[in-house]
Amino acid sequence: MNLSIATIVIIAANVLVSIKGFNDFSFFERYKFNIGAIRRGEHIRTLTSGFLHVDFTHLLFNMLTLYFFAPIVVRHFGDPKFLVIYFVSLLTGSLLSLNFHKEEYHYSAVGASGAVTGVLYAAILLQPGMRLAFFFIPIPIPAYIFGIGYLLYSIYGMKARIGNIGHTAHFGGAIGGYVMTLLFNPSLITQEPLMVALLAIPIIVLFILEKTGKI
Repeated sequence: MNLSIATIVIIAANVLVSIKGFNDFSFFERYKFNIGAIRRGEHIRTLTSGFLHVDFTHLLFNMLTLYFFAPIVVRHFGDPKFLVIYFVSLLTGSLLSLNFHKEEYHYSAVGASGAVTGVLYAAILLQPGMRLAFFFIPIPIPAYIFGIGYLLYSIYGMKARIGNIGHTAHFGGAIGGYVMTLLFNPSLITQEPLMVALLAIPIIVLFILEKTGKI
């Protein structure tokens, strides 16, 4: 698979910054997402935290996902718009986390998951017919089923506070990828109305739950 320059640069930046964080605790602490620090004015953390990872497994999972789905977005939009989708998704993931956890001053998180989920959601919108294969599922499943299920699980994770996982950032990233893809290619609304509607379902569910105070 041929990767674009932008994709290579993003992967390289994640690898280099993460390795620095693995070996330099003060660097990791200075640039991770932390509610208290951000509320004190360290807004750069909403961006820098997206290039740090907890360990090599965390880094590898995110970069492999990006490796497989970034080319779809680049093929449709080119490098500049791919980068816009990536960084908007990263920031919407951070901003949703900031809003959802605003009273938890010690809440911290790292990882490119928000940005990567945004790219994944964009790829599903752009190529709705693709199927995904997983080692624990014997047959490939439609990508949109995975996307919807993943976000519904993220809502459950946000509500139940499952594990040490940034479910909120995943969801925020997906919203960023969804919105930017439709802004860049509004014809999808008429060409793939069912897919656009289906992928909006988890976003609408989250909005309703938040407005009714159930999450």
